[in-house]
Amino acid sequence: MLNILEAWLFIWVIGFILSARLEAAPLKAGVARVEITPAPGLQMWGFAARQSASVGTIDPLFARVLVLESGQNRLALVALDLGRCFGASSLAWLRARARRESGISLLIATASHTHSGPMILDQYANNVPPTWEITALEKIAQAINDASVHLVEARVGAGYGVSYIGYNRLETRLDGGFKFGNDTSRIISSPVDPTVAVLRIDTQDGAPLAILVNYACHPVVFGADNIRYSADYPAGVSKTVEAAFDHRPLCFFLQGGAGDVDPYYANTHVQEDPEKWRDWTGRRLGEEAARVAKNIQTVNEPDGSLDFTEQIVPFHLRWDLEKFKAAFLAVWGPEHLDQYFPTVSSPLELPVSTVLLNKRIAFAVLPGEPFVELQMEWRNRCPVRDGFFVGYADGYYGYFPTIGAAVRGGYGAATAMSWVEVGAGEQMVDRAVVETYKMLGQLRDGPQ
Repeated sequence: MLNILEAWLFIWVIGFILSARLEAAPLKAGVARVEITPAPGLQMWGFAARQSASVGTIDPLFARVLVLESGQNRLALVALDLGRCFGASSLAWLRARARRESGISLLIATASHTHSGPMILDQYANNVPPTWEITALEKIAQAINDASVHLVEARVGAGYGVSYIGYNRLETRLDGGFKFGNDTSRIISSPVDPTVAVLRIDTQDGAPLAILVNYACHPVVFGADNIRYSADYPAGVSKTVEAAFDHRPLCFFLQGGAGDVDPYYANTHVQEDPEKWRDWTGRRLGEEAARVAKNIQTVNEPDGSLDFTEQIVPFHLRWDLEKFKAAFLAVWGPEHLDQYFPTVSSPLELPVSTVLLNKRIAFAVLPGEPFVELQMEWRNRCPVRDGFFVGYADGYYGYFPTIGAAVRGGYGAATAMSWVEVGAGEQMVDRAVVETYKMLGQLRDGPQ
């Protein structure tokens, strides 16, 4: 028979074990997909040279939702087949709805950057979005809720491959100009990042639930003469990856630092069969992503973790406002002023999010169009082995060239489409690196 001391010790040990089990927070995941293709007749985003409104659809546009949860933290990642993310008021509405109905702590919305989607503005007349956008936001909110109520315990793993589908459009030619246009010779240029970063999320029995493909290249196989909606080559990536698995996981394409990278078959004219080259580009990247995904061994971590931060970082406007507006008008013309001229203030407040899964997989999430060397810098400096770099997220703020690219000039590097101060991209990468170290417990807020 146990004496009193032994009995109390036994009860304490059992209580400790139960407490540890209660505190353990396995990672959970849920997914959903919803179509958001508008009706024809809308102006399209991405090319100032495009003169006509949309007349139809080549392939549908989707919003894909991934909800992750560990303990009290719940994150929603919304991947959009759109040219840019929604404006601030639309995102605020979606976040409030997701927080209220689905318990979402942080919502990250990122666009694939297709140039064959509908027009999206920062602000609308009377602060009322067009009907298609209101409908899309409602559908996305419901998809977030659907994913949230179907969470299952998940295991994750990451892997990497290599694929060349594009070139750096600001590489200097021998005549001193830039390599802008298309490059059907498929000659490797510099800088490009051929890294195909893949995150695989499985259910506990090893069935793939979601596959995230992170790569940097503009979705502009279709050019300005295309007036039908299309997700461009990312649609082919998702289709190829999903078809490679019997369980048909949901494939997310996450655009990286594509600010200065175009596909080989960029801006293919309608009479030159752009769908053929869209399929070639998507299949080439998708086959490599599927190969990598199949070889990933996901890890079951009962004591999983999900950490994230979102910081608002202030920056100055790069140009004098009046000179900026004059340059913008000279390039885009007054007919595009309402469509493309940004809502600017001083300081510009940019969101930078950092996510850490199970203390070993990190995401740096930036707004606007970061140049590819910023992605490469993040991966080189990321405090953990697996680093994903996501651009075009949580608003649109033009191009973010590196300091070197801003000096050399060219489209997106020293033009009206780059309006945030030089060095902003490097500072945002710095912030993501610092926040990751903090989440790892290797940097502290106070002195030791």
